[in-house]
Amino acid sequence: MTDQIVEIQDAILRKNDALALALRERFAQRGTFVLNLLSSPGSGKTTLLEETLRRAQAHWQVAALVGDQATENDSLRLARSGAPVRQISTGAECRLDATMIEKAIAGWSAADCDFLCIENVGNLICPAEYDLGENLRAVLFSVTEGEDKPLKYPLAFNTAHVAVITKIDLAEAVGFDRGAAHANIRQVHPDIPIIELSARTGDGVEQWTQFLDGRIKEQKAGATVSV
Repeated sequence: MTDQIVEIQDAILRKNDALALALRERFAQRGTFVLNLLSSPGSGKTTLLEETLRRAQAHWQVAALVGDQATENDSLRLARSGAPVRQISTGAECRLDATMIEKAIAGWSAADCDFLCIENVGNLICPAEYDLGENLRAVLFSVTEGEDKPLKYPLAFNTAHVAVITKIDLAEAVGFDRGAAHANIRQVHPDIPIIELSARTGDGVEQWTQFLDGRIKEQKAGATVSV
């Protein structure tokens, strides 16, 4: 029975990967840079994405997809940035997949933009397994979650292109050990860029947006990042 479950899961992932490749080619043809944000609940992902969308609009045409099992709370928050936002309600599913992305962008002109942000479901396990056709995968964790987060969820950090430590303004108050956190990230993914920031105070947000701006410009010049 276990072998059968593994075979089914492998088949699902192969189908997803094939569709993700087609999505990536479609986005490339339209010049759309796609960001996939992964984190556990409470990392400050939505707050950071709202600020990212607000700032990016000064340079790029932007839009966002938001994945949640229920409610449209996050999409309503992101809409405050002024960017077009579309909600994906996953129901019992704990992650977004390429099929959901394909359905969400069907007939949505805003998806043919310069910069499409995907806020994945709050979960560091299932979302890490599914390619969404993104150019860049970012994994977030906050100082309140502990320095060992990368060791507990290695796949999420190993498959990401950048790690973001959020709520850095609370680091001293919660006794966060920056050195240990960086060492744990490097243990899982030695060469990954690490950005520390606070979306509430603005510390480090400029570094984050400049990092994204550079990657978008690379994509526009024909240099893409693949998962």
